[in-house]
Amino acid sequence: MSVYPAVFIVLSYLVWIKCIYYRHRRSLVKSLNHFMNVLTSRDTVGADIRALVVTAHPDDECMFFAPTIIRLVELKASVHLLCLSEGNYYNQGAQRKQELLNSCAVLGIPDSRITIIDHKKLPDDPKAEWSVSLVSSLIVKHMREHSFNMVLTFDGSGVSGHANHTAIHKAVSYLASTGQVPNDCCLLSLVTVGLFRKYISFLELPFSWLLPCSLRCFLGSQGYRQAKDAMYCHRTQLLWFRYLYVTMSRYMFINTFQMIPQGPKNLKIY
Repeated sequence: MSVYPAVFIVLSYLVWIKCIYYRHRRSLVKSLNHFMNVLTSRDTVGADIRALVVTAHPDDECMFFAPTIIRLVELKASVHLLCLSEGNYYNQGAQRKQELLNSCAVLGIPDSRITIIDHKKLPDDPKAEWSVSLVSSLIVKHMREHSFNMVLTFDGSGVSGHANHTAIHKAVSYLASTGQVPNDCCLLSLVTVGLFRKYISFLELPFSWLLPCSLRCFLGSQGYRQAKDAMYCHRTQLLWFRYLYVTMSRYMFINTFQMIPQGPKNLKIY
């Protein structure tokens, strides 16, 4: 049996991926313009965007949100980070805080735009149930202080299913449902994908291109190296499986987001 058909299929798939990437570079600006224009009734350029990325732990910013942060920084957007814990699960909070600052410097976020919360009721613990009312109050306070027009965080599955991740989504959804989000601010949640799509690296790109979403951010080889360098700043987290993650996870290359709807919902707040 000839191997040429298989080689042709593989090469065609790779060429398709490359074409999608170059087309995305133009469509990203159009996508941002589309849903920001709905909110502000005017064209939006990168410098108009004041984005807040809300995470639970140091390393979330590069493990999950690096493609978005890098792309927004390239567009001259003002990108801020709110991290709701120091990551003190193994009593390494002080070291992990510095690792976060180093990682953000690689991604393009200066120290002045980084806020790290150290609250006894928000421990870095997958078994801890974070208070949605507490988390939402911290987020909305930060939003009002800085007048953000874009907030990005986890979806209801939290990418990895971590309870601290999902608590943030519940908090942001609560703010949206209770009318506490300014009319000119859009809320976006990072789409969780299944294990197969999650661990086929950049080969997942056509799936993300074809499936509907509100915003897509893709990285090429240069951006991937930047994301990888940011992850390598988290030296306390570089166990063997992290190296596999950096190589195989689509979140090092690809982010897709859905809008969090703003309107009344019946949410139970604890």
